[in-house]
Amino acid sequence: MRAELTRAVTEMGFETPTPIQQLVIPHLISSPADIIGLAQTGTGKTAAFGLPLLHHTDVSVKHVQGLILSPTRELCMQIQVELAKYGQYMPGLRTCAVYGGVPITNQIREVKTNPQIIVATPGRLIDLLERKAISLDHVEYVVLDEADEMLNMGFREDIDFILGTTPMRKYTWLFSATMSNEVRGIAKRFMTKWEEFSVAAANATNENIDHQYYVTQHRNRFETLQRLLDFTPGIYGIIFTRTRQDCQDISEKLMKQGYHVSPLHGDMDQKMRSKVLERFKNRTLQAIVATDVAARGIDVNDITHVINYELPDDPEVYTHRSGRTARAGKSGICISIVSPKEVGSIRTIERIVKNKFNKCDIPDGAEIVRKRLFHFLEQIENVQPESEFADVYLNMIHEKFETMEKDELIKRLIFLQLQETIQTYQKSHDLNAVGGDGKNAGVAVRGAVWTRMFLNIGQKDGFNEASLTQFICDQTDLKPEVLDRVTVRDLSSFYNVKTDVVDLIIESISSKKFKGRKLRTEEADKKDASRGPSRGGYGGGRPGGDRSGGGRSYGGGDRGGRGYGGDRGNSERSGGGRSYGGDRPSGGERGGYFKSRDEKAGRSSGAGRGDSYRGGGRSRD
Repeated sequence: MRAELTRAVTEMGFETPTPIQQLVIPHLISSPADIIGLAQTGTGKTAAFGLPLLHHTDVSVKHVQGLILSPTRELCMQIQVELAKYGQYMPGLRTCAVYGGVPITNQIREVKTNPQIIVATPGRLIDLLERKAISLDHVEYVVLDEADEMLNMGFREDIDFILGTTPMRKYTWLFSATMSNEVRGIAKRFMTKWEEFSVAAANATNENIDHQYYVTQHRNRFETLQRLLDFTPGIYGIIFTRTRQDCQDISEKLMKQGYHVSPLHGDMDQKMRSKVLERFKNRTLQAIVATDVAARGIDVNDITHVINYELPDDPEVYTHRSGRTARAGKSGICISIVSPKEVGSIRTIERIVKNKFNKCDIPDGAEIVRKRLFHFLEQIENVQPESEFADVYLNMIHEKFETMEKDELIKRLIFLQLQETIQTYQKSHDLNAVGGDGKNAGVAVRGAVWTRMFLNIGQKDGFNEASLTQFICDQTDLKPEVLDRVTVRDLSSFYNVKTDVVDLIIESISSKKFKGRKLRTEEADKKDASRGPSRGGYGGGRPGGDRSGGGRSYGGGDRGGRGYGGDRGNSERSGGGRSYGGDRPSGGERGGYFKSRDEKAGRSSGAGRGDSYRGGGRSRD
């Protein structure tokens, strides 16, 4: 390797190359050829291709000789920064990064300075090619970094187009964390003969990662995330979400509750994303909430935890996520929050990454308080107060607390530190789903009662009561016995379902589409909670009381049932619940009647007039 590069990496503190660097660098320097480098994220792939590329670059030539494609702008900028460090003692070397999210005019000016190496995202590079602002006619070396991720992001046609505009290309170096058929397909189309360098089995994850998963109901997912954050006081990690909206929503909810987090997603402008990354690297943030694409540019070696708020749609993406921790030989933890139905996906990922996952219990309130107590005690034990502090304040402290016993002082200090945590978890409930390892296991058992459900398809979609029942059963693998009182309207439907399978139905149906339209089913009372009554219980004949009068009465009760989940339901003035089979309207006597889309509100399922409530609202029956 040229002396300028050796000097630079020595000054940067590099002593022992990583396994992928040991395999690839000597080979590409001595006898360059087409290669596939297979290594996990965080194993030093940038140096593996960057140093050989710089070694073969002729700084006296003023045209593009090397092209590096990366999936995201953050990774693009990161690669250019690393190349600049490696080549700092190569006079005349120019590198340039081009990526979306910033004005293209500035990048056009930079490209016209005749860099020898371009680092680019596919989309922005094609923009420059179409504007004839850049020429790849003399490119000899093309590097595809994170090739699997570029293909996952839909860049296959862009890659084909770009490689087709490099007629002088001699070598193609493809680097990837996973080896899929799509990645191998790129190699077959654009490499005549290649050598493959792999530092681990294809799609295997880092052995230093402890893979854990927690099983809870979908509705408890966010609360579970909070508990895991509170249970890990020193956490420094990334929370992955599927969508940008989830990323924004979850981070906002966490920030409102005092967590030091920030979102990182594609809808943020480049300036804001850079600011978030800087705060994260400086540890001003304990965690960032990120989408898969945005996280590709995070180059931090000390991440302790990766949390999958939801599992990725593509199991192979799990490898990329988990690879953000346990970098540079360190250990790390990758946590996944799953619903009972998703336990099967965990088994699939286990086979792909060739690693066993550990099922863990979601900590209860006492465990969290105890963990934070030990953390605080450890901080006290390890802290070294400045001598000036003792000199200035020690006498004042003694005077203030001279009459207080030592144990009492310690107790008060610790309670003051943990007061918020203690109050938060004083009445915490168990979030662990029952079961969680068998088919359809883990559904919380709330009694053999029924819940009224809403579904956004109806008669205009070709359904009647019988066909809708069969449709729901087909989507959920449930038997018709768990459904009752199916009502099909023009544009929507309602049905009763046994409460212990509500979550299963929501998760099964809400992930499907019907004639191109996304299906949506949810508890009917929750669909318009701001204008409808709170759900009560399911016991006929018993008055609901002043605060819990809402609810449904099954079996002929003449008043709304008792609230099943707590002490708050409908107030007297908001009316009672619904009566199925009773002889009186279940609403309060002062309530009014409201029209729904196609019939008078609240027609009861076997009695005269149904839901009435003074405060307004719409019928769900």
